[in-house]
Amino acid sequence: MSVEDPVLLPPAVMARVDAAAIAAGTPGPVLMENAGRAVTRAITARFAPCPVAVLCGPGNNGGDGFVVARRLRTAGWPVRLACMVPAPKLRGDAARAAARWPDVVEPLAPAVLEGAGLVVDALFGAGLARDIAGPAAEVLDAVGRTGLPVVAVDIPSGIDGASGRVRGIAPRARLTVTFVRAKPGHYLLPGRLHRGELVIADIGIADRFVTGQDVGLRRNEPALWRHLLRRRTPLDHKYRFGHAYLLGGPAATTGATRLAALAALRAGAGLVSILCEREALDIYGAHMTAVMTKPFAAEAELSALLADSRITAQLHGPGAGVTPRTRRRTELLLRTGRPTVLDADALTVFAEDPPALFALLGAHCVLTPHDGEYARLFRHRGSRLERAQAAASESGAVVLLKGGDTVVAEPGGGATILAGAPPELATAGSGDVLAGLVTGLLAQGLPAFAAASAAVWIHAEAARRLNGPLAAEDLPPAIPAVLETLLSSAIDRS
Repeated sequence: MSVEDPVLLPPAVMARVDAAAIAAGTPGPVLMENAGRAVTRAITARFAPCPVAVLCGPGNNGGDGFVVARRLRTAGWPVRLACMVPAPKLRGDAARAAARWPDVVEPLAPAVLEGAGLVVDALFGAGLARDIAGPAAEVLDAVGRTGLPVVAVDIPSGIDGASGRVRGIAPRARLTVTFVRAKPGHYLLPGRLHRGELVIADIGIADRFVTGQDVGLRRNEPALWRHLLRRRTPLDHKYRFGHAYLLGGPAATTGATRLAALAALRAGAGLVSILCEREALDIYGAHMTAVMTKPFAAEAELSALLADSRITAQLHGPGAGVTPRTRRRTELLLRTGRPTVLDADALTVFAEDPPALFALLGAHCVLTPHDGEYARLFRHRGSRLERAQAAASESGAVVLLKGGDTVVAEPGGGATILAGAPPELATAGSGDVLAGLVTGLLAQGLPAFAAASAAVWIHAEAARRLNGPLAAEDLPPAIPAVLETLLSSAIDRS
């Protein structure tokens, strides 16, 4: 494990990692000195020498700031330091760091910014548990008005490290230097928009302390699931890559299912079939070529189609309509016990009776709600991470909560956070493509949590490569090139 790995540590967990390292013999002052050294190194590598205003808080984050100020001063940079409390009131490692500062400690006030060319924000770390007010808020407001570049120690003050929430006020940093591992708040919105460039610094805490406190939170990156992808070989046949069944919407709303079907096929599923009402058959048949169509007239015929033992994944919801019929068909699919993706209307039809849905779900199922659909099924509040984790725990399924900071959570508490999906994905039909991607990967045998996490990343990367405004129809053709890049370094499990 290294500081570049995708492990995320919430502030409370990071505190336990610190405590374990200190208990094992690494002194707190050594960790603080290493943290200040890392911040100083990042500053001097990116900025030309200039007058610096260092803003220090009353805790260990402020102690880090004292170290940064001293080291910048030693390197020849003009430094003014202001602290929220008089130096004699500091305690512990922060007091020791303050004692080594050779100059005046100014009271925290906007005046410390006069003549500065750079601000070091060491007021509050990732564990802030209250809204910022008083002199600290006044100074941060002044920082924002000056437009000075800000380097944040650990996280921009005011950003909740667990949720990404802004607690009262927070500066927009150009650079954030955090320690050991990143925190969820560095990637969750709106925190991600405040951190600027993120540097994760090694301060001498061994990986075993991180492993011992790991709670299963990750940045969503290919290293987590790429080894599960498999390239076709000359000995393969289509059924080795699965058969995905998509339950199609009625004649007036076929577009959503067609987008999903194309995405499932482009994701590598060996076969993709759309099960549709006979009235919609001509529309599906006229628009689909490699995707098969299987018409049915009644639930009995649908049940017969679902009896095929070669089906490896199912999708229902896009364009289905909020009707009793959609609910009955969703229940029918879930009772097969196969990996199933539920999206859009297949979620909304249970708005009046969520427990009825949850009783049929399992960890092999994936729910893909946006915020509106989420609110119809769940009453949880909080960050996207907190809501996704709570929904996965309550429902027993993998929950893919869509947004600019998409989170995939599994019932055991593990979760992935996507860092920086292109905002161009906020377009009609994009979610249908994503649901199809999940289904196509499930059909090939990926576990639900891995399939959902991989689909989110591939979806975003396809949009990023399109580089500009897009329509949902643009996404499926872009998927194979993304997969080729991934497969070029994947482990072949043939």
